[in-house]
Amino acid sequence: MMNYQLLVPGLLDRANTYFPKKEIITREGDEVHRYTYRDLKGRVNRLCNALAGLGVGKGDRVGTFGWNTYRHLEAYFAPPTMGAVTHTTNIRLAPDDLTYIVNHAGDKVMLVDPDLVPILEPLAPRLENVEHFVIMTGDSGFQTSLPSAHIYEELMEAASDRYESPPLDENDPAGLCYTSATTGRPKGVTYTHRAQILHAMMECSADAAGVRERDVVMAVVPMFHANSWGVPYSATMTGATQVLTGARPDPAAICRLISEQRVTISLGVPTIWVGMLDYLSRTEEDFDLSSLRAVVSGGSAVPVSMIEAFRDRLGVDLVQAYGMTEASPLVSYNRLPSALDGVEGDARLVEQGKQGVPVYGVEMRLVDENGVDLDWDGEQRGELLFKGPWIAAEYYNDPRSEETFIEGWYHSGDIASVDALGNIQIGDRVKDMVKSGGEWISSVDLETAIIAHPGVLEAAVIAVPHPTWQERPLACVVPNAEYRDSLQKSEVLEFIRPRFASWWIPDDVVFIDEIPKTSVGKFDKKVLRDRYQDYQASR
Repeated sequence: MMNYQLLVPGLLDRANTYFPKKEIITREGDEVHRYTYRDLKGRVNRLCNALAGLGVGKGDRVGTFGWNTYRHLEAYFAPPTMGAVTHTTNIRLAPDDLTYIVNHAGDKVMLVDPDLVPILEPLAPRLENVEHFVIMTGDSGFQTSLPSAHIYEELMEAASDRYESPPLDENDPAGLCYTSATTGRPKGVTYTHRAQILHAMMECSADAAGVRERDVVMAVVPMFHANSWGVPYSATMTGATQVLTGARPDPAAICRLISEQRVTISLGVPTIWVGMLDYLSRTEEDFDLSSLRAVVSGGSAVPVSMIEAFRDRLGVDLVQAYGMTEASPLVSYNRLPSALDGVEGDARLVEQGKQGVPVYGVEMRLVDENGVDLDWDGEQRGELLFKGPWIAAEYYNDPRSEETFIEGWYHSGDIASVDALGNIQIGDRVKDMVKSGGEWISSVDLETAIIAHPGVLEAAVIAVPHPTWQERPLACVVPNAEYRDSLQKSEVLEFIRPRFASWWIPDDVVFIDEIPKTSVGKFDKKVLRDRYQDYQASR
């Protein structure tokens, strides 16, 4: 067989050859910007030349600090085409963490959206390796105190649209993402060209996202998070139309884009879809969402009630995906197999509430605290371990690798059960389990049950200290607008009581205005744990 190299620039070459007129659409306020894959190819070549003019060479890191836009998409392709590395930097990190990852990565140039410049300006003196800042705008009058700042479109205009890549190897690094760690500093994960291509190929498979040329794909998941789940690459690979959400997309903007651009697949975290359902229940604006054939949700477990709501209210399949930064990030999709064709009603919803089986290329183990393999019986819970061609083998320049990557397996820290068909059912992160009287309680199971109550918008369950039982569960609940003044603690507890043993039932319920979110939209339980570390239950 030929020794054919799997390289990121090959994705764009394919789109330019076979789908040159297909569009990339970016929301810009109330308007949209449109151009084609042929335009993208020419502009990526210009960006390669522009970055080379700023001193970027093979192995250098190019940081991005931006929203989901066509210029950010260009940055997904240009550095890897040069043999450099695209480091997508999380725009929602705390200043100290942001400074840390830019310095740890050694970013040489940073591409920055104009409305995010004020975040970087006070940090610039602490960014040790950044030699140039490129403001992703065409406004030649844009003013900033960032040193050695350039206007993106001015650089592009001065650069040639012809570029010849240096020799590349599929095992060269192409991308770099940092985990939004819940403890300690973020950890970097380097993605090779080969990993990116294999990941995109598998994401396009029918039992995963199933992206194809005729799709209109909109990733609501940010381009700075976990490589935007690989969507910019899988969509380009197939020649699918891409819709990019632009700066600060809210539920109204998301609904409007789906309706007006006839989006067929959209991907995001559960908080996005909760917000969308809530908005649709309150707005008088009429949206035609009939183009949607699938909504993909990942990042945290999806409540069965949300799957049911999308089915009944919108006629849309909400498909669970599971993964993490260390897996590029795809591990599994829940596409119900033929073995479950006869399962209907609530039992079918239960199956849809699982995270599915690992896609081809990912191997999985379920182990106890001593590393002993557990049966896949849907009952025993243990930690999930993974290996595969797009699973990281280590963290970038980080001693914490040795406690996570052991004997060729990535230890995820996720507690789950696996049924006889290989379907994953996530329970918790190890740190989110509640240990009461020596027995484990799953916060995710409780949250999923609570959110099914019609008066609950969001719920997070945390462990609070207890003098007798060591820890007890506390439910933090956000009522929806209709129930905001009427929902009672007793209603919530009685609603879930039939589903759990008595000692699982939370000791108390606190009503809050919103649940704190991490930089990527997940519930930030560490903030809640800090807030309620001295909490005493009222009963």
